[in-house]
Amino acid sequence: MRLVLLDTHAILHRAYHALPELLSSKGEPTGALYGLVSMLLKMVQDLKPDYVVATRDLPGQTVRHELFEAYKATRQKTDDALVAQLERAPIVYEAFGIPLYEASSYEADDVLGTIVKQMSARRDIDIVITSGDMDTLQLVDDKRVQVYTLRKGLNDTILYDAEKVFERYGFPPERVVDYKALRGDPSDNIPGSRGIGEKTATELVKAFGSIEDIYATLKKHPAE
Repeated sequence: MRLVLLDTHAILHRAYHALPELLSSKGEPTGALYGLVSMLLKMVQDLKPDYVVATRDLPGQTVRHELFEAYKATRQKTDDALVAQLERAPIVYEAFGIPLYEASSYEADDVLGTIVKQMSARRDIDIVITSGDMDTLQLVDDKRVQVYTLRKGLNDTILYDAEKVFERYGFPPERVVDYKALRGDPSDNIPGSRGIGEKTATELVKAFGSIEDIYATLKKHPAE
């Protein structure tokens, strides 16, 4: 059996920026919603899920802001046209019969990760996360947990299993979090280690593994 988890916030953002502005007969913006529906239909055709669950972000700050005050501080204000469609999106999920999960102070990917963790004991179900957020690649587990994501526009998609993640980064999915910690995440205004960018972070993780492994190596071979 196959469970598909939808990161709807990421999908709507991608659709909004990938498609031209569309308006209803009442002048309401609908481009992102049209893209969401198109993505849902393509997902069903490509993945043939037995179950589908949607997750979404809620307005306001999250636990991440409590941990790091400057989290997403450099993000520009979301366009009003996109906000309106984010608010109306649950109508689409209801029409498709898709249950929607959300949690105050948490983002959609937190909910996704929680569901994946809770379902980890079910060996009879494989999980596919549908998202435009590459952070979800850290959840990939061989072919049992995969990520179906957009490469370009709304039609060019790729399904990441552990082998595909390794092809992209040169290290396995469980090391994505170490790579992100070293490199940082400019889109979320999260600083990485000083002086370490994308290339150096990749080389360190490929050579030594986790951040703990890097520190263990430094203790064994301190710089002279």
